[in-house]
Amino acid sequence: MQKGTKRNIFVAATYAAVLLLGIILGQNYVNEQGSKPGSSLVPIGLSNDTWKIQQLMDLISNTYVDSVDMDSIQHGAINHIISHLDPYSSYLVPNESKRQTEILEGTFEGIGMEYFNLNDTLLIVSLINNGPADKAGFRVGDKILKIGERQVAGVQVSREEIERLIRGKRGSSVNIHIQRDSLSLTEPIKVVRDQVTVSSLDVVYMIEPTVGYIKVRRFGVNTAEEFKTALVELKKQGAKRLILDLRDNGGGYFHVAIKMASEFFHDRRLIVYTEGAHEERHNYHSEGNGEFETGELTVLINEQTASASEIVAGAVQDWDRGIIIGRRSFGKGIVQEQFDFPDGSTINLSIARYFTPLGRSIQKKYTANWSNMVDFNSMYKGLWAVDTLYAHGKVFQTNAGNQVYSGGGILPDIIVPQDSNSLSLLYQDLLRYSFIEQFVYSRFTKQLPAYSIENFLQGYNLPDNEYHAFIDFVRSEGLLISDRRKAELRDLIETDIEALVGRYYFGREAYFKVKNRGDSFIKKALERYGLVKVAS
Repeated sequence: MQKGTKRNIFVAATYAAVLLLGIILGQNYVNEQGSKPGSSLVPIGLSNDTWKIQQLMDLISNTYVDSVDMDSIQHGAINHIISHLDPYSSYLVPNESKRQTEILEGTFEGIGMEYFNLNDTLLIVSLINNGPADKAGFRVGDKILKIGERQVAGVQVSREEIERLIRGKRGSSVNIHIQRDSLSLTEPIKVVRDQVTVSSLDVVYMIEPTVGYIKVRRFGVNTAEEFKTALVELKKQGAKRLILDLRDNGGGYFHVAIKMASEFFHDRRLIVYTEGAHEERHNYHSEGNGEFETGELTVLINEQTASASEIVAGAVQDWDRGIIIGRRSFGKGIVQEQFDFPDGSTINLSIARYFTPLGRSIQKKYTANWSNMVDFNSMYKGLWAVDTLYAHGKVFQTNAGNQVYSGGGILPDIIVPQDSNSLSLLYQDLLRYSFIEQFVYSRFTKQLPAYSIENFLQGYNLPDNEYHAFIDFVRSEGLLISDRRKAELRDLIETDIEALVGRYYFGREAYFKVKNRGDSFIKKALERYGLVKVAS
């Protein structure tokens, strides 16, 4: 790689992310890998056989018996080559590259609306505050009937078509016909598409009088600045301790992780270093004078905490800056750089491994199985293991005498046992088929609640008859739930329903506050601070 080329390095997990509630039109709430436009690719000769590939393409294009889509063949060839390198290098066609860049940068051109498809009806379940849809007068609970001239209610419409109908260039407009309170509005609502910004922080609030809580969804281009602003605000509210929640955070920009970790140190500290076959060792240090350089710190991680998140957790653990609570993290210690093709497609190429301050590589060991190219999850043996008790690698010792390990993610200082109910196939089916969303949006959205957000967070619990009604609904849909499993899953399902009701009426902050009320990870963190009751 040529020196002086603009570097855009990112780290992210490649496991499939799960949508929380549906699709934000023009922006999905998912944690995915992404990067900013980087170096451009130019033809180079690597060996005497390099031109075989081009000669083959020319031969097919000019001689083959049938007409073929050469673009499709080229995409397939590139994918095949990249797949033989490592699990993280990837090739993205233009629309995939654009979408991932939008996710990491936190901005997109759209209208800022989230919907749920309830019985072939698009129900608006969330609006981005001060986004185009919000300004145009849409409300949570509106049902979309037509987008432009396209009927979308009562018919099957793909997610891709909905996105195509609503998305468009900034400044362009779209007319959307809706039903509100069982009445169809006579005139459509005209909404002008604009640049919409979505925070990479899920929620920021005081979980106890002296304890702040921040949940970071991903490491996007603005995450470090958003995080610093959140710290300042929490300190104004009296936060002397912090719970940083990095669970299910699949990574993002490498440099943003370093900048965010800097907020926990008062001096210049090594945060991470990188090294590769074509990359000399490069050290990355904190900037000093961090916004939360002395407060007590707890970091929450789980099996889906990966890459950039692991850089932050690794630095905190190696320097004895805080306590790591949860389950062993994903274990991705390889850095990618993005290279652009002129047509907008990109290659995210692994260029180096990264190491924590003590020199730990947290990359999980894997073995490629080239005979299984179809099923990516099975292609790399060992890569997707989620066992917290994964075998330790080399032992390292911190300045405080604590033992930490390499070879398979970040092992927490305090381990939270797996919840067998949440991992059960039955519960996973409830999530996969959106039964909880279907139940909530068909049953709890008829009228506004007769309580304030404060009363809801402090005292609302799902009535017994509603839980029984949910089980009856699921059984009517063909899912078998025994009375024993009904009892075992009750707390988990009730929390999901209560959180979703809170989100529908009071927004995303209410969703996470309800989820956190009985969260075992957070209980462990509060126990560490001498506090065992989660405030809402």
